[in-house]
Amino acid sequence: MSLIVQKYGGTSVASVGHIEAVADKVARFRDKGHDVVVVLSAMAGETNRLAALAQEVMEQPTPREMDVLLATGEQVTIALLCMALECRGHGARSFTGGQVRILTDASHSRARIREVDSTRILAQLEQGNVVVVAGFQGVTEHGCITTLGRGGSDTTAVALAAALEADECQIYTDVKGVYTTDPRMVDGARLLRHVTFEEMLELASLGARVLQIRAVEFAGKYQVPLRVLSTFEEGPGTLITLEEHAMETPAIAGVAFERDEAKLTVKGVPDIPGIAYKVIGPVSERGIEVDVIVQNAAADGNNDISFTVKRGDAERTLEILQQAIPSMPARTVELDTHIAKVSLVGVGMRSHAGIASRMFKALAGENINIQIITTSEIKISVVIEEKYLELAVRALHSAFELEKAENG
Repeated sequence: MSLIVQKYGGTSVASVGHIEAVADKVARFRDKGHDVVVVLSAMAGETNRLAALAQEVMEQPTPREMDVLLATGEQVTIALLCMALECRGHGARSFTGGQVRILTDASHSRARIREVDSTRILAQLEQGNVVVVAGFQGVTEHGCITTLGRGGSDTTAVALAAALEADECQIYTDVKGVYTTDPRMVDGARLLRHVTFEEMLELASLGARVLQIRAVEFAGKYQVPLRVLSTFEEGPGTLITLEEHAMETPAIAGVAFERDEAKLTVKGVPDIPGIAYKVIGPVSERGIEVDVIVQNAAADGNNDISFTVKRGDAERTLEILQQAIPSMPARTVELDTHIAKVSLVGVGMRSHAGIASRMFKALAGENINIQIITTSEIKISVVIEEKYLELAVRALHSAFELEKAENG
């Protein structure tokens, strides 16, 4: 008998009717003889509603009490699903993150899982029950409720699958799986049958919103087979596993993109050791994540340093740099909030030459100027003007014939 961990997101449990449909799906797995552990998110919109309530009471709610509040959303869905399963003749028991002892650190609103105690879950499975666990939450060693951040239910599911040595962790959502790119942008986007952990990690970090990055990291670390499926349509979904499990590795798995980017350029910094730290250091020390960085030599012997941050951090970053200009020294700082990042991802890049030149040729063919280029072993990212984003994604998808590629 196999053990499957299933996670259902907010859109999958958005109403009582949706929860009834999830119960039907879980019941079918039980009828086939599988042991099932289910991880649920709160109903779609519920976390936002609770956060808005907190704002009415306190402009900046204390993190500890905010976690206590937000963790209630999942308690509603786990109880309702257990009731629905019992109506279908299947024993079911619900547990909060604290009850199954998902132990985390004390970083409220962004806690990280340290340990999972599988004792209570295994005892319930032995009795033939479906175990339904609240996602997105845990508890500290001192008993304080914590939450894992947006999308944290994915991480809960993968952590439970790892602790229970499950045969597969299935992430049910409102899409059929992982695509070669966003199907809302490119009509020919194809569903990928298989991607590697490495590829999924890059795709998630570069703009694909299907899975939380930490969940993919966790799955890769503990080698948990991960499958992304649709709650609403039948299909095989996308299996995410180790590279050696792939039967065939195409050069490119997909095209990812990120609109939420801003570029800052510090002009006229001296060409001396340590200057990059003087530019980037003050920004990083304020907790702002710096992404792509490039340094160019100017005609006068000084350098220009450009880097990208999330658009929401752009104005704060600009202020930090303007304050730091005298100590660098530098001439000026420029901010551009009209950029986007487009990336090619694929483990096949390791064995396929000419990917970069083919990418640049496709963009040149559409008269799209590349402002910054960054590469790793399995990805190439370029920063371009935001107005050309959709054109660039379509051009690259077509240039690499991703609409024709069979996968895995």
